Order: sequence, then structure tokens, then C-alpha cells
Amino acid sequence: MRFAFTEEQDELREVVRRLVDRRGGPEVREPDVVAEGFDREVWAQLAEQVGAHSLGIPEEFGGGGFSLLETLIVVEELGRRLSDIPFLGNVVLAAEAVLATGDRTACERLLPGIASGEQVVSLAWAEPETGWAHDGFRTTARSDGDGWLLDGRKVHVLDGAQADTVLVLATADGRPALFEVVEPEATATTPLDLTRRMAEIHLHHTPARLLGTPPVQRIVDVAAVALAAESVGAAQRWLRETVEYTKMRTQFGRPIGSFQALKHRLADCYVAVESARSLSYAASWSVSTQDERASELAAMAKSACTEAYYAIAAEGVQLHGGIGITWEHEAHLHLKRAHAATQLFGTHRLGAAGRRFAGRCG
Repeated sequence: MRFAFTEEQDELREVVRRLVDRRGGPEVREPDVVAEGFDREVWAQLAEQVGAHSLGIPEEFGGGGFSLLETLIVVEELGRRLSDIPFLGNVVLAAEAVLATGDRTACERLLPGIASGEQVVSLAWAEPETGWAHDGFRTTARSDGDGWLLDGRKVHVLDGAQADTVLVLATADGRPALFEVVEPEATATTPLDLTRRMAEIHLHHTPARLLGTPPVQRIVDVAAVALAAESVGAAQRWLRETVEYTKMRTQFGRPIGSFQALKHRLADCYVAVESARSLSYAASWSVSTQDERASELAAMAKSACTEAYYAIAAEGVQLHGGIGITWEHEAHLHLKRAHAATQLFGTHRLGAAGRRFAGRCG
């Protein structure tokens, strides 16, 4: 099988790359300082000029009628610049969760706002006791006659404090179900990754609307390949930045990039990111087409790509020397995002096999 992106997909990548590159890199902040908002200008341009928000949403619900694969191309490019817009939690996870329910009424109500960029919708999934478990949610739902009431606590909710609507995975009648909560009690938290806003959602007899019982494994697979794509984009750019820096930083009267030992380390990193990219693309295609190997490839991609990014991020900090451990440089943002990415949505670890695939970069 020959896999290659189409001319239109390559053009989409270039358009998104030019847009985010014009905005520059991530905002470098002091430790423990998380931005309350996000870049509304980039958000609006992606939605209105590129149509990025609507790519994976069917035309009948106000979308572009393309596929998840096109959406993941955008995710990879946003990952290059450590973009802090709520694309992953809103356009990818929330939209796919609503589509997975098969509830046409819910799709007609929620998806047009996501496609246009006018609404931010978050998915509340993880819990303090069970983490990113696929089922057995401690958050419970009970019918009160006219609707449903939710009780529980959700953590690590992407952009939960900025969301207009929160979708909550809970247990109803002994099985996982998806609920819509319009006014949740959300508290912003300080995550390790300062470029990714998170919140806790507290539910106490909170009114909710049942959307359906989606296949949770589908949400897990989409989350895994999205994070893999984002990690590949970030790893690629950070490796390039590190290589360029080794051409400028000198030791013993010559650029450190000319030393054989460092050439080998950088070559290992290059092999790791290219291998991760291949697996990310294979998994993205598989999950987008709902191939029979989708879950297996998604888990492999999430494990290998995040571990490769973490290795490259750590190597980049070392090779940047003194400037690499200052708050003024973006090196620590890459290291924190890479470390957090290995835990986000579950570990999906493959053990020694996954680490060998990720490569040894240091």
C-alpha cells in the first residue's frame, strides 16, 4: 500500500503552517502562570478563513464534510508552535464524541457552533480515582423524570473553565453515557504543561441532558492519534531549532554541532521523529477510516510519538546549554508538554518495544 497525502491536504498543511508561524512561538511565561484566555485572532482565522474547525464535521451539521485525517493535519501543525487554542479538546474530542453518539438532535444543536468557532465545548473524561479509564466511571447519572442529575468529579478537563458547554462521560444504568452540561461548576487548575489549560468539574445534583451511549473506545482512539500528531509536529520543530542552535553555539573555538558525538545524538533524534511520524500517519489513517487495527495502531502511535518527543525535548534542553534551563527560553515548555503528553489520555505504554521504536536520544 502506498500512503501519500493529496495535493489538497498538503495545501491545507501549508496554509495552517503559514498562519501559526505568523503568530510566532508560544508565549514564554514564569512557572505556575497559566493564561486564562487564548489567541482569539488565530482561533477566528482558523475557523473563518481556513475552515479548520469544520473539516471533520459532516456538511449536514454545518461542517466541511471532510474527515478526521484532515483535522489531524491541523493538529500536527498547531503542535509545531505549541499553540494554546482549545482545538484538541473542542474541535477534535468534543466533536468526535458528539458524532459517536449517533444522536442527530445533539449533532444539530452542538456541531454547528463548533464548526463555526462560536462555541467552545469540552469533554470531561478523567476522574481522580480511575484516571483515564474507558468505563466504570465514578460519576453517576440518575433520572429525575424530566431529565438527568449528575454527581461526581472530573479532572484534567481541557479548557473546562473557558468552555460554553461541557460534555461529561458518566455511568447511567450501569453503562457509559455522554451528557451535556451547560453551566458546570468549573475550577481552573495549574497543570505541568503551561500551554494547556485544564480544570476540575464538580457535579452535585447537576442538571444534564443525555446525548447517548457512544462507543468510548472510539473516543480513546481519536484522543490517542490526535496527541500523537501533535507530538510529532512539536518534536519536528524542536529538533530543527536544536540543530540550528548547535551550529551557532561554540566550544573550543568551533560549533558544537561539528562534534562527532553530538552528530550521532542528533541523528538518533532524527530517526526517532521520522519513525514516529510514519506511525502517526498510519494510525491517523486507520482511525479516520475506522479500520480493524485502529485501536492497536492508535495506542502504538500515542506511546511511540509522545516518548520520542520527550526524548527529543530533553536532548534539546541539554544541547541548548545554559539558556535551555531559563524561564525566558521555550525549552522548558517543550519539556513540560512532552512529559505531560506521555500521561494525557492514559499512558498507552508499550514497554521496551515502544521505547526501542521511539529511539534512543540521549
